[in-house]
Amino acid sequence: MSVVLETRDLAKRFGGLLATNDVSFRLERGARQALIGPNGAGKTTFVNLLTGVLPPTSGQVLLLGEDVTRLDPAGRVRRGLVRTFQINQLFADLTPLETLALAIGERLGQGRDWRRRVGAIDPVAEEVMRVAERFGIADVLDRRTDTLPYGKQRLLEIAASFACAPQVLLLDEPAAGVPEAERRDILDAIAALPDDVSVLLIEHDMDLVFSFAKRISVLVDGALFMEGAPDVVANDSRVRAVYLGERSDD
Repeated sequence: MSVVLETRDLAKRFGGLLATNDVSFRLERGARQALIGPNGAGKTTFVNLLTGVLPPTSGQVLLLGEDVTRLDPAGRVRRGLVRTFQINQLFADLTPLETLALAIGERLGQGRDWRRRVGAIDPVAEEVMRVAERFGIADVLDRRTDTLPYGKQRLLEIAASFACAPQVLLLDEPAAGVPEAERRDILDAIAALPDDVSVLLIEHDMDLVFSFAKRISVLVDGALFMEGAPDVVANDSRVRAVYLGERSDD
């Protein structure tokens, strides 16, 4: 399998604090991978470095073999690296229809024209419907986003990210804050993502991690602690010590 996203000795300092400590990481094409770690492990900083929200102190980020270390977030999205956020970044006063039309229109270079195309019979409108149906939000397309149940808002954010045609999709705690009754829709939507989209899931919910991931990376104190298959990580005494306070004999 080819590598689609890679970091080489990636580091970030905030004054005297080393938040990301020389992380060398790889995400392969078609991956279903999770990034986990205890609170304060540096997961958010690492994701912000991957997506260009923060510049690194040193090291490199490579996307599809291209060095994008100095590229801004919008440039990375255009090259296929897209993320969702722990707290959704949706436009509260837009409808899902408008949100998806905006995402698709921007991708196609028609951003200024998206409102006119919302009701038109053209490729944008057709794609809006396909994406909405895939993510189970076709029945709420005309409602203001801020009136939707939170689970539907999370689905809309994933749908809008998918509408950007990502090659790499970073899902930052997609089920956070979602009521138990609505979580199944989130899990099903993630499980149904196409195989050609490489997914990195950043998550605290171990049930979600172990039901989704084929490979898990563990971040501790800003450094890559270990990586492996879910059963290997689950049975590692050092990981249990980090998460559960169990004594490690390693």
